[in-house]
Amino acid sequence: MDEDGTDRLRAQLTGRLAAEIGSERGEAAAQENQEPGTGASPVGWDQQGLLRSELPDQEGREAAAAPERGREAEEPGPSEAGGGSQREPGSPQPSGSRGGELAGRRERRGEPREGQNRGHWWKPRGFHPGKIREMHWERSKRRYRERTLKLNLKNPNKRKYRPESKPHGPTPPRPVEPEEDDDSKEGFLLPSQTRRATVRFSLQTRFCQSSQWSNVSPSGSVINELAKMGDPDVLEMVQQQDRQVSREEHHSRANEDLRSGESSFLICREAQERRKEFEQNLRKTGLELEIEDKMNSEDGRTYFVKIHAPWEVLVTYAEVLGMKMPVKESDIPSDDKIPFRCMLEPLKLPRDVKQPTPEYFTVQFTRHRQELFLIQDESSFFPSSSRNRIVYYILSRCPFGVEDGKKRFGIERLLNSNTYSSAFPLHDGQYWKASEPPNPVNQRNVLYQNWARFSYFYKEQPFNLIRDYYGEKIGIYFVFLGFYTEMLFFAAVVGLACFIYGLLTIPKTSGSSEICDPEIGGQLIMCPLCDELCDYWRLNSTCLASKISHLFDNESTLFFAIFMGIWVTLFLEFWKQRQARLEYEWDLVDFEEEQQQLQLRPEFEAMCKKRKLNTVTQEMEPYLPLYSRLPWYILSGVTVILWMALIVACMVAVIVYRLSVFATFASFMESEASLKHVKSFLTPQIATSLTGSCLNFIVILILNFFYEKISAWITKMEIPRTHQEYESSLTLKMFLFQFVNYYSSCFYVAFFKGKFVGYPGKYTYLFGVWRSEECDPAGCLVELTTQLTIIMTGKQIFGNVKEAIYPLVLNWWRRRKARTNSEKLYSRWEQDHDLETFGSLGLFYEYLETVIQFGFVTLFVASFPLAPLLALLNNIIEIRVDAWKLTTQYRRPVAAKAHSIGVWQDILYGMAVLSVATNAIIVAFTSDMIPRLVYYYAYSVNETWPMRGYVNNSLSVFLIADFPNNTVPSDKRDYNTCRYRDYRNPPDSEDKYVHNIQFWHVLAAKMTFIIIMEHVVFLIKFFLAWMIPDVPKDVLARIKREKLMTVKILHDFELNKLKENLRLSSASDFDRHFGIKESKANLAESTT
Repeated sequence: MDEDGTDRLRAQLTGRLAAEIGSERGEAAAQENQEPGTGASPVGWDQQGLLRSELPDQEGREAAAAPERGREAEEPGPSEAGGGSQREPGSPQPSGSRGGELAGRRERRGEPREGQNRGHWWKPRGFHPGKIREMHWERSKRRYRERTLKLNLKNPNKRKYRPESKPHGPTPPRPVEPEEDDDSKEGFLLPSQTRRATVRFSLQTRFCQSSQWSNVSPSGSVINELAKMGDPDVLEMVQQQDRQVSREEHHSRANEDLRSGESSFLICREAQERRKEFEQNLRKTGLELEIEDKMNSEDGRTYFVKIHAPWEVLVTYAEVLGMKMPVKESDIPSDDKIPFRCMLEPLKLPRDVKQPTPEYFTVQFTRHRQELFLIQDESSFFPSSSRNRIVYYILSRCPFGVEDGKKRFGIERLLNSNTYSSAFPLHDGQYWKASEPPNPVNQRNVLYQNWARFSYFYKEQPFNLIRDYYGEKIGIYFVFLGFYTEMLFFAAVVGLACFIYGLLTIPKTSGSSEICDPEIGGQLIMCPLCDELCDYWRLNSTCLASKISHLFDNESTLFFAIFMGIWVTLFLEFWKQRQARLEYEWDLVDFEEEQQQLQLRPEFEAMCKKRKLNTVTQEMEPYLPLYSRLPWYILSGVTVILWMALIVACMVAVIVYRLSVFATFASFMESEASLKHVKSFLTPQIATSLTGSCLNFIVILILNFFYEKISAWITKMEIPRTHQEYESSLTLKMFLFQFVNYYSSCFYVAFFKGKFVGYPGKYTYLFGVWRSEECDPAGCLVELTTQLTIIMTGKQIFGNVKEAIYPLVLNWWRRRKARTNSEKLYSRWEQDHDLETFGSLGLFYEYLETVIQFGFVTLFVASFPLAPLLALLNNIIEIRVDAWKLTTQYRRPVAAKAHSIGVWQDILYGMAVLSVATNAIIVAFTSDMIPRLVYYYAYSVNETWPMRGYVNNSLSVFLIADFPNNTVPSDKRDYNTCRYRDYRNPPDSEDKYVHNIQFWHVLAAKMTFIIIMEHVVFLIKFFLAWMIPDVPKDVLARIKREKLMTVKILHDFELNKLKENLRLSSASDFDRHFGIKESKANLAESTT
């Protein structure tokens, strides 16, 4: 074939290929009198480039770089190629190498260079084979989509998913981030991935992939035709086809069908439009957005939108939020006169850490009076937490679209709709590295060095620094936890003294001496503790248990119970004073509820179909009538009741376990001669109590884990209107459940066990099968102590280990890829993004843990005087664990204001009142104090040793012949009678086995004691609450002084400003008058 024939055939083949493509851009080219395939419609290339940029392979990124101008118009930030970050993503690209690269890409894909005529730049005779391959690939893609559509219509249920893969080839180097940013700007980071497109606030954006834009190689017939023509590039095309086929096989294993692809594409388009409008509106508010391309991220799939707040934005929104800023240094002398101050010096922090700034008089900020405020440096005038709040305030109110005729706004809605994956403020820097001198102080490092290290467990906390970095809401939690720990020190000292008193008086107690005496306790034969399997036993076998019981059940028990009732009152009243002082120091006196807490939840708006006029804002707001929510309220109540019933059922199951294994323990210990020495300190009662308590603790943890999920789901189903309503509802559910879960077993042992047992021959049975549990002859207080110790200690150890290990492991798991490749630059926002999220309910669980511990310390403290000591040791560790995880393992939370601990204070008051009753009942019914006192004053016959004979007096006599056949022990013994713990008539009495008069005397004494103790303690509590003012007098004086000084400062400022204005106006009036006279004189001269 000659050369002209070859050219004609090549041109005909090219024309046929271009006609088969049939794309929108070919039709547009035809309308413009161009030959098919000669040019690309900008819109078509924009869409194609946008979608192809979302492919995870290298070709997709190259295609994304081509339509830069169109991508800029459609997606300002992440669409820009080049791998750098830019301050204004919509700005034009610079010329130079980038322009040449862009022109080269245009030429390679069949577009003219800039300056060429688009109508005549292409000629078929000079068509490069690369253009043929591109058109063939376009046609093949179109055919592939049509074929896929047909297959999906035939089999719509078949779905394929495409795995996310990292880009092939080396990752381009990323620019090294600066050590510190300018502190006059606050950043929020918003990250985004390819499936997710992250606000210094970082917003992480979600971008989606579309499987329908996969490439298909040219068909075999085309290659054959080219081979016949002797095309020199046919080998390259064959190799490229092989590579493409292998790549296609890899992608086809995870491709979604066309229907899901189109729906995901629509969702992605909606998300992109929301992001675009949201970021444009953010710029309109004055914020500066800096977008990090995904190629700069460690995983190659995440975009980061860094948001900076310049000075103009800060001053504007500081006025909107009513922030109080300093106008003059306070002239009120600080109250540093503390007794024994020199002794407390080792516990103090350096003054620049404890009080980084002096105290000031503050007034509400206004941008029109900036000269009034002490603005020495704009970069440090607003604290870090205040800048944090301002940026998040803007984000929470920035609109992003209109739905159903109503504006949609707020970053929370965008996070819920997966438009962005996360939004968080950045930490100041690395916690282990201090900032260099030219840069601002790294507050995160200061907090780590002076607060989050375990070696500083004995030091005070830098509350002002915590407040400046994390905000008032987190700061007040640590103030409360620190104050609670300080107050626990006094309770722990008294409890330890009571324990030492019981330890020292063990040899002198008559009860344990008589039980351990072989002539007394060794001669008392006790009735079997279970039916048939258990044998008779001697009282002196419980010698060790009686001594242990005396440690917690002695004369000091009553004193400690009354002391703890008073301590609780003092703690709550002094906390109110500490809170009032904190409100003054942190400018929270005129506090108003955070608007974020009162803002409507997106879930509430989504469920509402009706609108109602808000009488305050005079705007139509979503409204959900009561009848719509009533079914969910009923379901919520029923679920809570069912879970509480489940707790009771689990407790009954543990009781059944104790009853069933008790006989096994008893018979096993009796039959095994090797356990003879063990029985002296591990009786069947103690063994059963220990194993039952451990089992109960495991059940508590399991139930608590599942109920946390259930309660969160139920609360969401109730559709609370605001975030505050959501937290209140969740608090009520979680506290009620955990109260029953943790305390039910303790209530059972304290108030029910051994109280309804019956007597030998007529025992009460659980479900008619298991005989009710009996208390030890020394009382049930030891078992209550065991139960309380295991649950309280186990919960604290488990909680601290979980809080320390859980975020540490998760963060290591997220960072493992970055650490495997040391060449990759790991930016600070990516490091913060890989940290665990603290969440809006982070403080909720911290408060809940503290309140449950408070219940252990107060409700059952009469049975365990060492409980305050264990709580003190736990809280010392808890403070440092919380500080460590918040500083090193968690993202920086969004700062929020709070002036108190909220609803938890009311819960503490309720538990304080309940603790008086529970401790009074424990002393009366669970301990052995009241029966001893009754015997001492009414039944003792030994004037020298009044308590001698008490053990024998407290045990009743039962005739063994009166045992029913199904309960008598299988082994016959030569005993006629056995003893049991109760006050009943002997078998030779007319009313045998009926409660005697001493039982009623003891019962009357117990009831009298409860009434007297409750009234005495309540009287002292009310008296102390009346005596101690809620706000200290010196704080009231400081508040009055500050109000007076601020009014005077504002008056002087306005007066000076008025004088200045008058002076300027008078000068201008004089100049005007002089000018008029001068003009008149000139006019007169001109007329003459």
